[in-house]
Amino acid sequence: MAIEIERKFLLKYLPTALLINGNIIRQGYMINGKDRVVRIRLSGDSAFLTVKGATRNAARKEYEYPIPQQDAKEMLQLFCKKPLIEKTRYQIEFNGFEWVIDQFSGDNKGLVVAEIELDSIDQVFEKPDWIEKEVTHDPRYFNSNLIETPYSSW
Repeated sequence: MAIEIERKFLLKYLPTALLINGNIIRQGYMINGKDRVVRIRLSGDSAFLTVKGATRNAARKEYEYPIPQQDAKEMLQLFCKKPLIEKTRYQIEFNGFEWVIDQFSGDNKGLVVAEIELDSIDQVFEKPDWIEKEVTHDPRYFNSNLIETPYSSW
């Protein structure tokens, strides 16, 4: 069983000099409940089926499997609720940790968040100066909720 421990933040400013080689992501949700989600994601030349459990204190069970791109495209079209999540993801190394910045487009255009994955809930890490407010526990920022209430409607 895999455990994902992730913290999510808003940005003070966009560190544009660090945004290199963004990866375009399209994802949708086949199941989108409080206690579980089943997500389909197209990311660059890869595609994945992901099952996630309920988030408890920034941690949740997560299982991810590669699938053929054509299958993912069909599932996004046929089985996933619209709108799809569309974003460009950038990876940034900072003091031994990988941060990702997601710059959303489509119905969530204007939303930019940074995430860091940790090995434990209480793991200590330094925040880059471009990090502002933590929104880990604010469900409005969950990708699975952005299909129900897109950022453009806030």
